[in-house]
Amino acid sequence: MIHHERSLTIDAAPDAVWAVLSRYMQIDAFAPQITSVDALTEGEIGIGSKRRNHFANGTSLVEEVVAWKPGTGYTVGLSDMAAMPLNHASSEIRITPTGGRSKVTWTFDYRVKYGALGWVLGQTIMKIMMGKVIDANLKGLSEKVRAG
Repeated sequence: MIHHERSLTIDAAPDAVWAVLSRYMQIDAFAPQITSVDALTEGEIGIGSKRRNHFANGTSLVEEVVAWKPGTGYTVGLSDMAAMPLNHASSEIRITPTGGRSKVTWTFDYRVKYGALGWVLGQTIMKIMMGKVIDANLKGLSEKVRAG
């Protein structure tokens, strides 16, 4: 597995950040590449909740909550990602209080198809691409939290 991680300190209390992140089915409110979300499950959000994220380039993928820690973050497993050259992927978002502010860490762990060539692809192009996506998501999250 290849691990990629980015962090951003947001000038807001952790509960304000969680108020945005916990609206799990509305990630498109701050993630700029996601154009819409389909809720694939109903009821209370938590472990087992699923959403389909639709992207600006016409592709989509499914995310399912595999860990839900109210006020602290969550982890999702990705599936139905035919447009991506990945065998496996998961992502975690964590909130760490830092003196009235919030450090938000967003991780992406993935295994690329195509053996050794895929590993090289994952360590180079995929890391650059995912870094840009995560940075944009963190920036969008920060802006959404500050806007209320």
